[in-house]
Amino acid sequence: MPIHLNPDSFDALIFDLDGTLVDSAPAHFRAYNDALAPLGIALDWDWYLAHLGLASGPLKQAYEAAFGRAIPLSPADFAERQVAGFLRNLHLVREKGVVADVARQWSASLPLAVASSGNRVEVISTLQQVGLLPLFEVIVTSDNVARLKPSPDLFLEASRRLNVPAARCLVFEDSDQGMAAAAAAKMRAIDVRRMAAE
Repeated sequence: MPIHLNPDSFDALIFDLDGTLVDSAPAHFRAYNDALAPLGIALDWDWYLAHLGLASGPLKQAYEAAFGRAIPLSPADFAERQVAGFLRNLHLVREKGVVADVARQWSASLPLAVASSGNRVEVISTLQQVGLLPLFEVIVTSDNVARLKPSPDLFLEASRRLNVPAARCLVFEDSDQGMAAAAAAKMRAIDVRRMAAE
């Protein structure tokens, strides 16, 4: 279902990445299990889906709290293993056509940004994999801010780099944390989960 936007109501578009522009859940799931397999730990798909959008550190904490079992890796080591596994599984990433088409439609007339809680290596590699990287003037990742969603920092930094006031930015998101971050940034947002399935 195409997304119809009123061009008088915004001057820039900001997109979340995972779950919004791309379906990267299978690649991330495989990466986490690759990282955990040597420790005799396996994530369940349904449990992982319930925790989509969490960076590796918060996901590690959520697992330990849920199952009462420590993951014997430092947050940095766990993140490093996850990133390496994700890059090996980039072939599993697919674009979300309806939202990606919005970016294509507006890229010639408006500044576009990606604001993702992922790290820069993963975000750039993902956008390259699906051919969307050239559409975006600004890319803001976890490497650029102190606090991740639901904090507004990622969106506010994207607004600053785009040189567009927050109130004139329209956000595309797929998570409760992301929608809360957009609201905290005083930005209007479209929850892509409400869109018809492709």
